[in-house]
Amino acid sequence: MATYVIVGAGLAGAKAAQTLREEGFDGEVVLIGAENERPYERPPLSKDYLQGTSEREKIFVHAPEWYSDNGVDLRLGMRVTRIEPGNHLVRLSDGSRQPYDKLLVATGATPRRLPGPAYYLRTVQDSEALKERFASAGSVLIVGASWIGLETAAAARAAGCAVTVVEPEPTALNGALGPELGSLFARLHASKGVDLRFGTAAAEITETGVRLSSGERLTADLVVVGIGAAPEIGLARDAGLDVGQGILTDAALRTSHPDVFAAGDVAEPFHPLYGRRLRVEHWANALNGGPAAARSMLGQDVVYDAIPYFYTDQYELGMEFSGDIEGYDELVYRGDPESLEFIAYWLRGGRVIAGMNVNTWDVVDDIQALIKSRVMVDQKDLSGKG
Repeated sequence: MATYVIVGAGLAGAKAAQTLREEGFDGEVVLIGAENERPYERPPLSKDYLQGTSEREKIFVHAPEWYSDNGVDLRLGMRVTRIEPGNHLVRLSDGSRQPYDKLLVATGATPRRLPGPAYYLRTVQDSEALKERFASAGSVLIVGASWIGLETAAAARAAGCAVTVVEPEPTALNGALGPELGSLFARLHASKGVDLRFGTAAAEITETGVRLSSGERLTADLVVVGIGAAPEIGLARDAGLDVGQGILTDAALRTSHPDVFAAGDVAEPFHPLYGRRLRVEHWANALNGGPAAARSMLGQDVVYDAIPYFYTDQYELGMEFSGDIEGYDELVYRGDPESLEFIAYWLRGGRVIAGMNVNTWDVVDDIQALIKSRVMVDQKDLSGKG
């Protein structure tokens, strides 16, 4: 009987295990997670769960009994210390060895850290600790105007905290959306009373706040750092697998070893639509990548070409984003951005490469179909002014 091992009990790993069973795999499935919580979804941790508007049980991927009912050997609080592809086994933190026939690495990412006392938001425990602190803190300083940083800012404001955001880029989400739409998010937060400090970095974090690169000192009851995450590629690198920014895979999510696969935040697969490797940290990549990797492990013909997708909720703004803006040369709006009800399209060479719908719903499929089609578009048609 074959044994398939999944390293990483997050959303990608849990969905991979589910897909193996749904596709009829009757061998042993071992799902190994370093955390003590069963697999859960991370988006609520910086959104409704952080704001106290969602119940804890709703964040989990499966009910507790699902794993035993489906013959999935879920091992929590256990770290894989080494992968040995040549021997088809993994070594575990308790000193044991787990053989495998095929292996999926879904180890995710870990927050980039700064020296000094600060909070980070990655795990359910992180979210719960922040929620508790927001209830008593008068002031919160957030380092990084990233998605996590801004969602945390919105949650802190909802809890009644005074909030300051420090960001070395000229505006919010500069790399993710570009300066024009990044500035829209900055204006939204400013309108809610957030003190935004752009063009300056956190030089030192102390017990009482932050010293900026300009020399100015800002005080706060707590500091939250949201400056991105680094993929957990150490196991793969030490195992001799090809790595770059993440674990390199082909379009079938197969690594440089034929019996080892990768999915989720840690994977850097070749994306046939974009013609290059693309590492995506968003929720949808774990949701879709885990099942795709499972089917590939089963020998099915898999081409993982999902369009990157992300969503956020901040104050009265709800947004869905599809695609990748790298190399865009035009930005076209359908509707008025200042109304916070519009669609934005990023174009390169006359083709749509990304789209964002803000407070405009049921259009994601159309936007993604347009991206996949690679057709030349008329800006007047996109804007609705044609």
